Amino acid sequence: MLRRFFLIVLIAVIGQRDLSAQALSKDEKMAWWREARFGMFIHFGTYAQWGGVYHGHQQARGGAEWIMNRAKIPVQEYIDTAKNFNPVKYNAEFWAKAAKDAGMKYLIITTKHHDGFALFDTKVSHWNSLQASKYGKDLIKPLAEACKKYGIKLGFYYSQSQDWVNPGGAVARKVMAEGWPNPDSTKINAYTEAHRGHWDPAQETKTFDQYINDVAVPQVKELLTNYGEVSVLWWDTPMQINDEQATKLQNVLKLQPNIITNDRLKRPNFPGDTKTPEQKIPDRKELDGKDWETCMTMNGSWGFKSWDHNWKSSEILVRNLIDIASKGGNYLLNIGPKPDGSFPQESIDRLKDIGAWMDKNKEAIYATKANPLDEVSWGRITTKLNDKKESVLYLSVFDLPKNGTLSIPDLNAPVKSANLLAGGQKVAFKKAKSGYDFQLNALNGKYATVIKVTLKGQIKDKHFSGANMKTGELD
Repeated sequence: MLRRFFLIVLIAVIGQRDLSAQALSKDEKMAWWREARFGMFIHFGTYAQWGGVYHGHQQARGGAEWIMNRAKIPVQEYIDTAKNFNPVKYNAEFWAKAAKDAGMKYLIITTKHHDGFALFDTKVSHWNSLQASKYGKDLIKPLAEACKKYGIKLGFYYSQSQDWVNPGGAVARKVMAEGWPNPDSTKINAYTEAHRGHWDPAQETKTFDQYINDVAVPQVKELLTNYGEVSVLWWDTPMQINDEQATKLQNVLKLQPNIITNDRLKRPNFPGDTKTPEQKIPDRKELDGKDWETCMTMNGSWGFKSWDHNWKSSEILVRNLIDIASKGGNYLLNIGPKPDGSFPQESIDRLKDIGAWMDKNKEAIYATKANPLDEVSWGRITTKLNDKKESVLYLSVFDLPKNGTLSIPDLNAPVKSANLLAGGQKVAFKKAKSGYDFQLNALNGKYATVIKVTLKGQIKDKHFSGANMKTGELD
């Protein structure tokens, strides 16, 4: 009997050791993310059917994924429309491969956005792609498999507070003018003001605490249990949630001890691992040494908006990526698939352009750190150490000065070599009165030409601290 007792204790101790061995330090956990620098965001759900239009009215403000709230669509009407949701052209392998070919290292998908519609097999609500839509399938499972096949880290976006269909969910109040010119706007605005943003009595048949306990917590458990390794949990729009409720959600993360989270679970007591500036690239003066990732759209909407043709050029997108990397951040670039599950052609074209540039210049992006020198007028600078522990600078040239001279006034470490990253041709350089000058006669590629500069020895990383980065959602 005593022998059996010691055997049980030994098994328990070994089990605890195995569990602790799985948990990495913060730096170990963040290593892949800091090296990745580039990821894909996907906003997809039944809102794609509306395309930013409600009964002939173009949504007046905001991303198309907000149409239910901004247009004040009745809950039952929204549910009835979702019955026709049938993304027959959804191809998880195409999504994952498109990310890989563009040079992206991870992918984050909206498993449940603010309308509460789950793209996965959930047992706690009928409001999901299997039971509430014509499609009748789990969209997350094939995507998890495709990401694993193509070596893409998988992340889940989950709206933990807002839910406009599952009763009890929180609602960010938006005035009727942000949707369409409803003749009853005054009455509706008064109602939403009195009901914490809710516009339909069906939304208030349960309490927020019931929503957290009966929907949010169990759904996050399902996501972290049923789809293999999940690398990122991306919370959004923390509102109405208290510390106790946030703790319940955070405790579920123990199912995947090395998961990375952002700062949108609840502020300020749940900072997560990464800051999340949205639709903007921080200035250098905003940097504070913390890990950060800026999420941005290709046009003006996260979800598919049929009439938004204001697409950013491939040049802007590539230069955004370089700019972000030069400040030590990650770029999470969004795709809003069409109702049939296919990517808009404009997005596909831009992903291909980015991929072509990355194929030749990815060394200047992956595993780099922020520019350790002063900013330059002609482009951006990233840095890393090579195998010999020498500092390497990557000079991404956007605008070549007329005389072809690229000056770095504060570069005091001796230069060992300078070559074009694409092609390897030598670039002439000389010691100037202050720093170094590099001579480039012409740009050798689209969007940005990269010069790889190897130094003799190391230069110190620039230390950023004490700044106040604007982080969080715009809506």
